[in-house]
Amino acid sequence: MHIDEIFAMVQSAKLSENPNTLFTIPASWGQGRTVYGGLTASLLYTAIKDQVADNRPMRSFNGNFVGPLMVDSPFTIEVDILREGKNATQALGKIVQNGKVALICQVCFAVNRPSKILVENFEHHGLERPKKANFIPPIPGLVPKFMRHLEMKMMEGKMAFMGSKLDTTKGWMRFKKPPVTITDAHLIALIDTFPCTVLQKLRWPAPASTMNWNIEFLHPHDEILPEDWLAYAALPRQAADGYCHMESNIWDTKGKLIAISRQLVGIFD
Repeated sequence: MHIDEIFAMVQSAKLSENPNTLFTIPASWGQGRTVYGGLTASLLYTAIKDQVADNRPMRSFNGNFVGPLMVDSPFTIEVDILREGKNATQALGKIVQNGKVALICQVCFAVNRPSKILVENFEHHGLERPKKANFIPPIPGLVPKFMRHLEMKMMEGKMAFMGSKLDTTKGWMRFKKPPVTITDAHLIALIDTFPCTVLQKLRWPAPASTMNWNIEFLHPHDEILPEDWLAYAALPRQAADGYCHMESNIWDTKGKLIAISRQLVGIFD
């Protein structure tokens, strides 16, 4: 199932009228037995955005992965518009499976307003554009199934569990089969492509799970084409006692910063 079909499934349900609609995500989007976190977050965002005015772009997304969302198992989505003011809309969303919350998130949307303040970001990733993606063999139990939908090009650092001396990651990412258009929902799904950057230091597979994920989206930004590569750079701010606090920057294909991502990841090594 293509990601556009998943988003369309959520949008066509019209949750404001049919709040008890059941959804299921196929195993092809799995990360082990659970749904790929980037997809989980992006489909919940899609449900929320469907109830917010188009002239209010997303400014921030903050999600807590409370429990696992299993593939091939039905779940429901709950959306609550907490407040809709003159400038901003605050919304809350939940994904519930078997009576248990899997993901809860709060999203802030806000209109553009005239301002005398303009501070531009000129930070650049310094990466050459990729000519082709890395080949990632579909090794059962090691390479998650969702990777068949994405492409990445590692430019600095190594893949997870390769015993790297580095703890930073730089590279490029995009969808293997381009969607019709790139929306903020697609960006959320893409930003989670690379594994937690410190996992490359391990020499053996170990479970890891995002516990909290905050993304801030910078506006305005240029249109992103479906086949565009996005540049990615991640570093750990601190890692100890089985947890990693990591921060990532995401640039468009022209080198303009479009998002800042921060994650708390639990590592069970």
